[in-house]
Amino acid sequence: MWLFATIGSYFINAGVYVADKFLLSKRIHSSIVYAFYVGIWSIFNFVILIFDPYLPNWHWLAIDLSAGALFLFTMVFWYKALHQSEATRVVPVVGSLVPVFSLLLSFLFLGTSLSKQEAAAFIVLAIGGALISVKRTKMYLPSWVSRRVHEILGSIHAEYQPTTRLIQNSIISAFFFAAYYVLMKYIFLHQPFIGGFVWSRLGTFLGVIAILFVPRWRELIAAYRHDEQRKTSVFFFLVVRVAAAVAFISLNWAISMGDVALVNVLQGTQYLFLIVLVLILSVKFPKIYKEELGREVLMQKIVGVILVSLGLYLLM
Repeated sequence: MWLFATIGSYFINAGVYVADKFLLSKRIHSSIVYAFYVGIWSIFNFVILIFDPYLPNWHWLAIDLSAGALFLFTMVFWYKALHQSEATRVVPVVGSLVPVFSLLLSFLFLGTSLSKQEAAAFIVLAIGGALISVKRTKMYLPSWVSRRVHEILGSIHAEYQPTTRLIQNSIISAFFFAAYYVLMKYIFLHQPFIGGFVWSRLGTFLGVIAILFVPRWRELIAAYRHDEQRKTSVFFFLVVRVAAAVAFISLNWAISMGDVALVNVLQGTQYLFLIVLVLILSVKFPKIYKEELGREVLMQKIVGVILVSLGLYLLM
């Protein structure tokens, strides 16, 4: 069941990320402001606590709150990266790194390991994710390998390289996403699922309150509150956040039931959903949402999706 819950949550997340990219590009333009409005809704998760009342001791409360605060911190860097580039590049870049960091952190702190077949699936999925994430505009196969080596070693043509800030924000957000998932797995091993999840959301809400104590950030939030575009964005934002909440709860439940590294590596399915959705929107509504998906770029992404599908086959 955790496998289907994971894939379902990634399907929803694909749509959420496209919507987030649209809002960041057309409406809000600030990762701090966006993270603030995303995080402030965390307090409403306390409604779920009526289904399984739970009060942690001070030790576990501190861990729960730390996990929630870490999630908010991660969101800031995630939205920075998403704002700086196309969703079909940022999501796979981060998604390919999260499983690697998750596997390392799980091994170090949870003592988990993978079987040979699971490890093979992990490698194939990671390679597929990397192929999806790298953008190129020409398909000259003899020079393709050389160009890729140059990219890795640092002699990179500007046309083939994300900005330094994009790389930094992607790596940082991927590492902290992995740290958050591993910490939540640790919480779920020692606390009830609903209780651990809800109290960690309180940490996110307290982090949002802390944002208001920084004058510059408070000014940004106040400026958006008086923006005329805000009125037309609120309903759409709320719909997106409800969908994101469903996906987030489902993904956390999957983490509580399955291996955290495998849950994260399944983000490969999210790339497939994302590519299809972006392709449809770019063709049908180019004025609203447009990404560069030429024939060669699309072909490379399709090869990546095939590898992701092979990885899922090995996993299942």
